[in-house]
Amino acid sequence: MFKKILIANRGEIAVRIIRTCKEMGIKTVAVYSETDKNALHVQLADESVCIGPDKAKDSYLNEKNILSATVLKGAEAIHPGFGFLSENSKFARMCEECNIAFIGPDFSNIELMGNKSNAREVMQRAGIPIVPGSDGVINEYEDALKIAEKMGYPVMIKASSGGGGRGIRIVHKKEDLKSAFTTAKAEAKACFGDSSMYIEKFIKNPKHIEVQILGDKFGNVIYLGERDCSIQRRNQKIIEEAPGATISKELRNAMGEVAVRAAKYINYKNAGTIEFLLDEDNKFYFMEMNTRIQVEHGITEMICDVDLIKEQINIASGKELTIKQSDVEIRGHAIECRINAEDPSKNFMPCPGEVKYLNLPGGLGIRVDTAIYSGYEIPPSYDSMVGKIIAYAPTRFEAIKKMERALSELIIDGIETNINFHLEILNNENFLNGEFSTKFIDKEFGHCF
Repeated sequence: MFKKILIANRGEIAVRIIRTCKEMGIKTVAVYSETDKNALHVQLADESVCIGPDKAKDSYLNEKNILSATVLKGAEAIHPGFGFLSENSKFARMCEECNIAFIGPDFSNIELMGNKSNAREVMQRAGIPIVPGSDGVINEYEDALKIAEKMGYPVMIKASSGGGGRGIRIVHKKEDLKSAFTTAKAEAKACFGDSSMYIEKFIKNPKHIEVQILGDKFGNVIYLGERDCSIQRRNQKIIEEAPGATISKELRNAMGEVAVRAAKYINYKNAGTIEFLLDEDNKFYFMEMNTRIQVEHGITEMICDVDLIKEQINIASGKELTIKQSDVEIRGHAIECRINAEDPSKNFMPCPGEVKYLNLPGGLGIRVDTAIYSGYEIPPSYDSMVGKIIAYAPTRFEAIKKMERALSELIIDGIETNINFHLEILNNENFLNGEFSTKFIDKEFGHCF
């Protein structure tokens, strides 16, 4: 087992990883930008190293500085968390070349699945159901036009690289295709350094369902149920729940078995998620694979009683999975609300600033993952998410009521947040009935922003 791990991330996920490392008796090294010198993850880690100025490209994306810090502090492994370098195959390869364990999949897995158009082709060869679309990358508008005309509108233009809802456009008619294709390519280039695109048939009113998998170096792969991530705004998740409100045991098993087959086909190791679109007829299609721990991993931990970070570390250290598929038992229901420093009344404009007063909720079944504290200055340089509230209860209805209570206790004074927006969603009749798709927020709240 590793004696010391460097966490190549910041915020709540860095804090989350440090906590598990402490419980495992592993020393931790935090890295931080100049603006993050007083961040909670820096205070909780055993050691810390400044790796550059506040801009991510100069610090949390600075591969050489992070590797140098790892060597300097004598850490044997790097946990990348999510975002930043977590799905960077070049960085994972550099770690291997430096004899540093990368707590994640092999660089070949990241490279293979990181390009979404390539991933589609691989999954098609594996016999995994995929959304109808282009074969390979589309670089020219003329090619996009031919494919869209053949498939029929509406279609989705999607960036081959990256994630987070960037580089995606829905096109309902031919007249809008050129503009959408051009702007999506430009956005993909700016965000991911890769302007290659692909096209999929747009599935109306789908649910976004992801299956959590774990794979070790001995060929064992298991799935730990599913998460419904359909409550999204601009293709970015806001509320997630596990298990899915409308997912039957038979459908869960079918999706889980397909996810395991997909992971085994590419000899996948460590934690990952297979993401599906589920249509109105309960037919599911492979969308993409995330080769990292997810923001919403905590709700799976709650319903399966498994520490996914601990499993990641064990797998990376060469241990065999301690959990068999027969050991996985889903109990109760968990819901997660992402708390963002943003102003819903101003089109969700980010609101960095000082947290003048903080009161966190508690009680049975409430989990808070955050890195903010009273007096903390939220910087403008990074993602606006400042924490996650997770509510766990025996039933979905009880979990929702518990979440309402927790959100009513949460006070973050000094900045604007989306707390009240979450409460509006939780009290929406269609949400309560589980009658929603990825277009839920547009349909129910589109008039508000």
